[in-house]
Amino acid sequence: MILYCDTSAIVKRYIEEEGTAKVDVLWDKAAEIATSAVAYAEGMAAFRRKRRERVLSRKGYTCAVTAFNEEYLSFVLIQISPQLNMIVQRLIEKYPLRGFDAIHLASALIIKESWTDVVFACFDKAINRAAKREGLKMVFEDTVSL
Repeated sequence: MILYCDTSAIVKRYIEEEGTAKVDVLWDKAAEIATSAVAYAEGMAAFRRKRRERVLSRKGYTCAVTAFNEEYLSFVLIQISPQLNMIVQRLIEKYPLRGFDAIHLASALIIKESWTDVVFACFDKAINRAAKREGLKMVFEDTVSL
């Protein structure tokens, strides 16, 4: 199985919060972890925000960033490309998605073209609804952003 994670799922890998245990189980079962290249900037910003909000201690922040940087190198990364942008445009015209959300969904659809067993992990209801309509295999379809 290829596990496509948007940033909401990736962050749960490095910060203990609601949904972390579910992400960890799927992560451990996956042959590959895939995401968009934009997940790096989004992840780093999320870790920093959690530090500013004092959800993470200084040590917790450093550990999360270090672990993320180490694992990020092994992810299957989908780059921004003309093909991806065409899918993004179609998705934005069809669904009420924010820009990076459309990039993640388009990236998952590109992965689905190459691999048959792709599971989409996301903790945002709007993206999950669109992903389900696009035929992606869902694991957290009834969840909302946390």
